[in-house]
Amino acid sequence: MPRPSTTETWVKEFRLMLYEQFSEDARWSVGEHRNSLRLQVIHNGIKQTRVLPFEWSREGCSKAFPEILQIYKRFYEGKTQTLAEACEKVKVSSSQTKLDIEQLINDFKKFVPNASDKTWKKSYLPVLYKSKELLERSKGKPLNGEELMLASLEQWEQGTRMRQIQRRSLKKFLDWAILRAKLPATYAPPASIPEIRKPKKIGYAFSDQQILALINDETDEKWKFCYQLCAVYGLRPEELRHLKIMDGTKGKELWSTYRKSMGGLRGDKTKPRKLAPLFVKDADGNLIDWKLQQRLEIGEELPPLGQEGKGSEAIRTHLRRRKLYQQIKEEARKLDQECVPYSFRHRYAKESHANGAPTPNIAEAMGHTVPVHMQNYARFTPDATTEIYDRINKVVA
Repeated sequence: MPRPSTTETWVKEFRLMLYEQFSEDARWSVGEHRNSLRLQVIHNGIKQTRVLPFEWSREGCSKAFPEILQIYKRFYEGKTQTLAEACEKVKVSSSQTKLDIEQLINDFKKFVPNASDKTWKKSYLPVLYKSKELLERSKGKPLNGEELMLASLEQWEQGTRMRQIQRRSLKKFLDWAILRAKLPATYAPPASIPEIRKPKKIGYAFSDQQILALINDETDEKWKFCYQLCAVYGLRPEELRHLKIMDGTKGKELWSTYRKSMGGLRGDKTKPRKLAPLFVKDADGNLIDWKLQQRLEIGEELPPLGQEGKGSEAIRTHLRRRKLYQQIKEEARKLDQECVPYSFRHRYAKESHANGAPTPNIAEAMGHTVPVHMQNYARFTPDATTEIYDRINKVVA
């Protein structure tokens, strides 16, 4: 009976990742030697081995990956005769290369095509320039990726959203630079670093009656129009700039052409989508049709929303001046929830689920994937367990 494999999953994944980079006839392998990574090559019938200065662990092998690729490249360039020479060449090259971090940062920007100038300046440059300052020190330079990340992130409070953003940006940069042998492999970011995470506040969903009250309390017709659009179509505030009337199969259709970044280096963004109205109801449960699409067609104006990307801030600033909004905000606080410009959009999600719309359709209508939708709005999905017991209690009654 064959013995079951005891090889850990991460080892199999690491070996597969390496083999995908090697030619089919290359006989290269990795293994453990006294808790360090051993590299073995069989070339022209001769076996050669070399122990590399990396721990035999998931993190150690992750750091070793780009260096092994450089050794492999040197070995087959014909400029070295042995594996030992190739390893030494890579080691010397890494130690003698003067890093131009400024140029490296500029080159990296081309690999973040989805980042606007605003996002680049706010979410990337602060932490990248801090890491540049640390790497260019003559004394006290970080010795590895973990030290570099912790020192670079020191100025942001643990658990804050901005620290998470800066950490993600720095990790992307380091992964990108090391994979292309622009930075020594010792600066590979760790799989995780110690973090104290603050719980994310739950976004408050306006009720229909609160929305009507806010509209009635508003004195500016342009802002009333803004509230109505956000509530009925579940818009992101920034989407108010990107509303287009298009010809559809059954007549005119209202679309949002806004393309929100989905993160990552590939530059993925959300797709334009046709908007589906979910009308607000009055106190008697009657649907209210504000003829929003028709009003857009004739060019009714919206309020000023500030700079591109600042739509949410513009709405927040205006709402804060309204006494009624502050009262609703206090109600939300008592529920340990947060009242925000997205509260109009949250209402759309809540009412869609309450009325039995399938989750994939709600996600499509709101312009995001089902996993992203569930991450944000799972609390609004039907509670099957509660419904079962409700039915039982009705039978008993």
